[in-house]
Amino acid sequence: MVKKSDQLKRGIFESERSFRLLAGGAIDYGIWTLDPDGRVTNWNNGAERVTGYPAKAILGKHFSVFYPAEDRASGLPAKALQMARKEKHAVAEGWCIRKDGSQFYASVVIDPIYEKRKLIGYAMVTRDVTERRQARADLDASESQFRLLVSNVTDYALYMLTPAGIVANWNAGGERIKGYSPGEIIGQSFARFYTPADQAAGKPARALKIAEETGHYEEDGWRVRKDGSFFWASVVIDPIRDSDGSLVGFAKITRDISERREAQQKLELVQRQLAESQKMDALGQLTGGVAHDFNNLLMIISGNLHRIKREVTSERGQLALSAIETASERAASLTSQLLTFARRQSVNPQTIDVADRITAVREVLSSALGGAIKLNMEIQPDLWPVSVDPNEFETALINLVVNGRDAMAGGGTLTVSARNVPATTEVAIGVADTGEGIPQDVLSKVFDPFFTTKPVGKGTGLGLSQVHGFAHQADGRIEIASTLGKGTTVSIYLPRGAAAATGTTAGHSVRGSATVLLIEDNPAVADASTGLLEQLGYTVRWASNAEAALSEIETNGVDVVFSDIVMPGKMDGLKLARTIRDRRPELPILLTTGYSESARNVRSDFPVLRKPYRIQDLSRALSKLTGQRSESVPDDLPADEDLPRKARARS
Repeated sequence: MVKKSDQLKRGIFESERSFRLLAGGAIDYGIWTLDPDGRVTNWNNGAERVTGYPAKAILGKHFSVFYPAEDRASGLPAKALQMARKEKHAVAEGWCIRKDGSQFYASVVIDPIYEKRKLIGYAMVTRDVTERRQARADLDASESQFRLLVSNVTDYALYMLTPAGIVANWNAGGERIKGYSPGEIIGQSFARFYTPADQAAGKPARALKIAEETGHYEEDGWRVRKDGSFFWASVVIDPIRDSDGSLVGFAKITRDISERREAQQKLELVQRQLAESQKMDALGQLTGGVAHDFNNLLMIISGNLHRIKREVTSERGQLALSAIETASERAASLTSQLLTFARRQSVNPQTIDVADRITAVREVLSSALGGAIKLNMEIQPDLWPVSVDPNEFETALINLVVNGRDAMAGGGTLTVSARNVPATTEVAIGVADTGEGIPQDVLSKVFDPFFTTKPVGKGTGLGLSQVHGFAHQADGRIEIASTLGKGTTVSIYLPRGAAAATGTTAGHSVRGSATVLLIEDNPAVADASTGLLEQLGYTVRWASNAEAALSEIETNGVDVVFSDIVMPGKMDGLKLARTIRDRRPELPILLTTGYSESARNVRSDFPVLRKPYRIQDLSRALSKLTGQRSESVPDDLPADEDLPRKARARS
């Protein structure tokens, strides 16, 4: 029968055997024992793999053989054993030496072994952690470089926030952009970067909430620097979570994009200006394309009205003809305004006295305003002359006055002013009302054609467009300023003219006694024009093209040439006029057109009469050329009604 003591011994033996097998078979760890003096007494396979020593080569040798020479010289092995005895456990990391002399970085654990309170040796466990140490060193270096990079970035403010929005760190970019040093801002709420209005609206907290819930927050908006100045910022906020998914804070990136925003706004402005330019060009192309034919049709209507008026005697017939004439004048005015706005109008610039021209239309202006509005004139003495088309100048002035009147439904004061501007060598003509004013969002549109704030049927929306076109076509400019409830001021700035100013044309229409060569390719227009000329007493000869006109001049001789600019064939009216001037420089020449690009080249070489013209206009133009003055024409529309007609033609 086996005794219990034998069973116990056998169990201990098996346990020790199993432990030896376990320790001996471990290859990732070097496990060995030392005697009290530090000599190796036991050795496992892991120790051989880690250090390179086989058991027979290391047993009995002092464990200090694994330490570098400098550590042995400093007594580090003995200190390690002393620490193990004192603390019952010693843990250290350091460089160790293999048998072949190479070094490896080791994690070492030394435990003292006691038997009946007597030290009998040490258990030593060693692991090669060179790769782990290198990986940690690489990670530390990477983190250090990243921290260095972030801290020195100056174009971006890069910083961390706590979950509550408190600034946890700060980089150089944050200091440059926002003006705070790290000591001034770390520990403070990031809400101080927002405008007071955004803070009051709870925008900072809302930004963090959106970032936490959606994983990202991004916006552009105003932010505030330390000195209180504003800048336009691009902001990105991302939540930071630990391995468990818990929120540990936020990463925030801010960039000052004020310059980029300004550049974008300038680009948008240029694009709008380009679109406006293209719009005006398209309008000019459209208007110019139809103006010539349209004005020829109006010429036929208005020219024949004078014939019919002399034959129709009934009151109803006369009223009908008057309505047709008014409609014809209105249509001609609309076409003229469109051409002026598009800067495609054929103008006859003259050097005029601004004060004289304003005085000449004062009665018309007063009549247009009515009794509820007071007209105030502020004309500076010794005004400089300006070079403009007189008719377009008067039309522009009337349009401004009428628009000012319409802004003062309950009455008020309208002031027409004129003054010299020495700083820019300009003459400023202003029209100011005390009306309701214009909202800022509407102010930029008032010069657009057909734009109007008036009720349907009240105006065409071309009044201010005509003024705008007139100013720019005269090489001037226009400005408008308005305050709600206080009124509006429109100012036209015209460059100072060089020549002496001419006064207004006085006198009535006159009858002629000369022979006029009429050159017009449209028979209907030629017939209407012939009727007007004959009513003025002129003898008329008609030619339909330039070649026939030259032949007529050479064969029969004429006193005045009256030619349309647009004609078929190789020679238009302007070329014809220059040819005639070369051959017969003493022969007076008057040109006319409904619209033509060619009229731009006339300059001041020849007078130009715009279609549709009235008998008074034709009479004045011809009498200036021929120098004739005779009895007044008994016409139904005398010349002194010309200005009220302009008032009716405004929008």
